[in-house]
Amino acid sequence: MDISDLRIALFTGNYNYVRDGANQALNRLVEFLLRRGAAVRIYSPTVKKPAFPPNGDVVGVPSIPIPRRAEYRAPIMLPPSAKRDIRRFRPNMFHVASPELLGHRAVTLARRLDVPVVASVHTRFETYFRYYGLAFLEPLVVAGLRRFYRRCDAIFAPSESMAQLLREQRMNFDVGIWTRGIDREIFNPGRRDPAWRRSLGIADDVPVIGFAGRVVMEKGLDVFSDTIDHLERRQVRHKVLVVGDGPARNWFEKRLPNAIFVGFQRGGDVGRAIASMDMLFNPSMTETFGNVTLEAMAVGIPVVAAIATGSQCLVDDGRTGRLIRGGAITAYADALAFYCTDAEARRAAGAAGEAASGPYGWDEVNAALIDSYLRIIRQRAAGGRLPRSSPVP
Repeated sequence: MDISDLRIALFTGNYNYVRDGANQALNRLVEFLLRRGAAVRIYSPTVKKPAFPPNGDVVGVPSIPIPRRAEYRAPIMLPPSAKRDIRRFRPNMFHVASPELLGHRAVTLARRLDVPVVASVHTRFETYFRYYGLAFLEPLVVAGLRRFYRRCDAIFAPSESMAQLLREQRMNFDVGIWTRGIDREIFNPGRRDPAWRRSLGIADDVPVIGFAGRVVMEKGLDVFSDTIDHLERRQVRHKVLVVGDGPARNWFEKRLPNAIFVGFQRGGDVGRAIASMDMLFNPSMTETFGNVTLEAMAVGIPVVAAIATGSQCLVDDGRTGRLIRGGAITAYADALAFYCTDAEARRAAGAAGEAASGPYGWDEVNAALIDSYLRIIRQRAAGGRLPRSSPVP
């Protein structure tokens, strides 16, 4: 069996209606599969005006807006029409990308059809509740995630640090790596544009501290803004550039009145925006990989990030940037002040980061996942079966 024999049914709560790092990775995976001759069918909520055109054929499933995060939708079922479509498609692998109701129903159907099923882990869902006053729910969420992932043949994390966390949480006995790639046409040092910076009112000699990504509280916006307050009290010369949009943008704009907000950028524009920063500040504790961290490294700027899953596998502390204990405002401010005041240190860390980003090509990382698909299918064919129920110790 090879890649052209694969028939993948992919299930996700968001394939293209809101743009984020997870669904960008899924779309790149589908494009790779189709280009290599595999068949793919995607089952996901759909909207009239999605954020971008999807790769592959998408079958819509019923969904409702998520409370307090209405831009996202929660699938409420895997309808009979979708089940009939799946049976006609005859997949030999189910891939589930989000552990909500659609994912649970997909895993149940896969086991009923005796088809292997894998799950990819894209974010630390259990940590989100900390940012909405519901931290007491985290143990229950972890238990629910464990039950879900234990019903899969294997699960895949985007970084070794996240994979190790999943092993420690006993989420599955087969934990692999499906890392993330970088588009070198978009993210490279040549994208830096001094004229664009000047058009925003940023002088050439002013160091720019950047934020890039969805503007949501779980990205550590409170820590980011508190750290900037420290820099301003120390009178460290800098400018903050925020690239991205999201439901917390108004809060962030009020919190950082001197920052420049350029909104959502796409394609070459986002590469230009990140390359035109002088450092990236990523205090998020919810990342499983941190695509933007890799993008910043690829354009040749240092990264100051939290010691968190994902970032600690990308950032080489003291060489390509700094890794700081989550929430340590003074330490974050010290690291940013160092790069703001030492242009040579910025240059050296940026060059090291660009070199370290070299192995991350999309075709290479997706090919590794396909090898795992084929391994799991071979194991099933050789008699390997999941038990009808997977008890959690």
